[in-house]
Amino acid sequence: MDISFAEGVLSPSSTEMRPEPPNSLDLNGTHPRRIKLTAPNINLSLDESEGSILSDDNLDTPDEIDINVDDLDTPDEADSFEYTGQEERNAAKDASQEESESIPEYTAEEEREDNRLWRTVVIGEQEQRIDMKVIEPYKKVISHGGYYGDGLNAIIVFAACFLPDSSRTDYNYVMENLFLYVISTLELMVAEDYMIVYLNGATPRRRMPGLGWMKKCYQMIDRRLRKNLKSFIIVHPSWFIRTILAVTRPFISSKFSSKIQYVNTLAELREMIPMEYVHIPDSIVKYDEEKCIKRRMRTSCLSNDPGMTSVEQELDMTLK
Repeated sequence: MDISFAEGVLSPSSTEMRPEPPNSLDLNGTHPRRIKLTAPNINLSLDESEGSILSDDNLDTPDEIDINVDDLDTPDEADSFEYTGQEERNAAKDASQEESESIPEYTAEEEREDNRLWRTVVIGEQEQRIDMKVIEPYKKVISHGGYYGDGLNAIIVFAACFLPDSSRTDYNYVMENLFLYVISTLELMVAEDYMIVYLNGATPRRRMPGLGWMKKCYQMIDRRLRKNLKSFIIVHPSWFIRTILAVTRPFISSKFSSKIQYVNTLAELREMIPMEYVHIPDSIVKYDEEKCIKRRMRTSCLSNDPGMTSVEQELDMTLK
């Protein structure tokens, strides 16, 4: 059905007049004319005149939807208005920051410091690493005591009182690194012939090195060092040391056994070697003084006992 132009135009005053929609399709191929609609006039002035959006009629609201501002819940400061994706990104950022904080930067100074804490040595044609930090308190166990005789005949001092306590949980680890330190230091100190002065006094049993440790030291010493060792002096030998050496005598060479000497006092040691550069720990000096006092008292008592033979006196002195 065709709609005339006059019927298709709506005037602003007659909003109820609308064209009646077609109830069937036009199969004849004719195109209906386009309808032009005119929008009604709208007053958008901001004054409070009639029809304005700021007029009282437009601002009035029903009583039932009146809102009391005081009764409104305000968001707490801790409330988050971020969406889930933002929270996940923040969590990933915090995790990456924690990871970067847990792995501090390895500076060049720290690398140099770590290199100083480890020493690489070659023992028995094998490269070994020594943990210098763990053996730092025990490095005084071995020291250079100068020279004796003609040439570069070194005096190596081994103070057992500086050994670690066997009650340490990492005792074996400390002793292994200390063993490497002693052997490598010995090779640096010795140029020609040498002697070892083993200071056994003032050393409790819990600090005494085990038989296996001493045997390992002897076996790991270079052949040149074993050959150039001229004397092994044990100062203040205890009954325990004498027993160990007596038990191990069949397992060590006769040449090494012949180099072992016992010295009971520091005075006797001074008669054998120059003591100018030999460092004696204060605890051993005190131990020697106490031992000498006891020895003099024992000698005085024996001299007043006519019933004891000279052989018994000598045996008693040896055991003491």
